[in-house]
Amino acid sequence: MAEKVPSRGEIFVVDDDPAVRDTLSMVLSAAGYQVICFADGAALLAIARTRTPACILLDVHIPGKSGLDILKELHGEDYPAPIFMISGQGDIAMAVSAIKNGALDFIEKPFRGSEIVARLDEAIEAYARRQAQNTSSRIAALHFPGREPLTRREREVLEQFTAGASNKEAGRHLGISPRTIEDHRANIMKKLGARNAADLVRIVMTTQRQGQI
Repeated sequence: MAEKVPSRGEIFVVDDDPAVRDTLSMVLSAAGYQVICFADGAALLAIARTRTPACILLDVHIPGKSGLDILKELHGEDYPAPIFMISGQGDIAMAVSAIKNGALDFIEKPFRGSEIVARLDEAIEAYARRQAQNTSSRIAALHFPGREPLTRREREVLEQFTAGASNKEAGRHLGISPRTIEDHRANIMKKLGARNAADLVRIVMTTQRQGQI
């Protein structure tokens, strides 16, 4: 009798299009994940508060509350699993807004199944790695007086950046696409009032020195 392949964890998929749900279910199941599909956000919320999946795929446009509303209700930044938003090509502004509200990244339609599996694998592994390290980084402890506070993910990106990582390297470490890293970086520079990359590093180093006095 063939041995049962152990599940790599559950993935929750929220999309009101049955074809998208079927495709994702087929592709992710073949990759070893258990897939639970929902047609709207209310059904997801009922389960996501009591059960933590390996990852959530959440469409921006769903009946009732939008994917963005659901993300806010889940407190995306603090939710114990990565959340990806699924968006059409015209939803980039909304996708960026979702990232500011704690989504890890977004996946654009139309997508290729193999690409999604690779991206989710990377994100889930990166997330688990960061949870295991669970170290309070120097950046996490920094306060930038008079500046708009950085989100936890912005601090993670800033830490990669000040360690000399490129967008690609930072993305690989955090399980995020380089383009989303670039969005975070632009947001960090705006919040901290940095004119360019060198200015940003100077602000961080100055703040670190002041914190050591």
